[in-house]
Amino acid sequence: METQQIHRGRLIDHLHLVVRDVAASRRFYEAVLGALGIPMGGGGEDWFWADELFVSSADSEAAAGELTGRHHFAFQARDRAQVEAFHAAALAHGGRDHGAPGERPYHPGYYAAFVLDPDGNNVEAVYHGPAQRSAASVHISFDA
Repeated sequence: METQQIHRGRLIDHLHLVVRDVAASRRFYEAVLGALGIPMGGGGEDWFWADELFVSSADSEAAAGELTGRHHFAFQARDRAQVEAFHAAALAHGGRDHGAPGERPYHPGYYAAFVLDPDGNNVEAVYHGPAQRSAASVHISFDA
């Protein structure tokens, strides 16, 4: 796997999911990430990746034979329409509804949808609203 760009100041650098059925997960993630405008980065018979998400089977060299547990993570969306497209793509490609697109009480403008992927991970797409976008786009850089 090659890194396209390093983003300093993020809390999470990357996420690795070990799944039961790589083909089912690939169909699901290609669809939901495509709805968010995120291209697939690459893959092989028992793994694939996109941006900072790496997914493999338990048989892959990186997995050490163990499935990961249930996780919750969120992808950023550019607008409400992307949240809705994410939700529709997920349901059409093996995901299960876990919260239809809509406003959430977390902060004003928080618009999100939740789905369960083929392994039961709680996957979210969130748009923080126009008032939150400027605050969310502040980047912290660290000098080496």
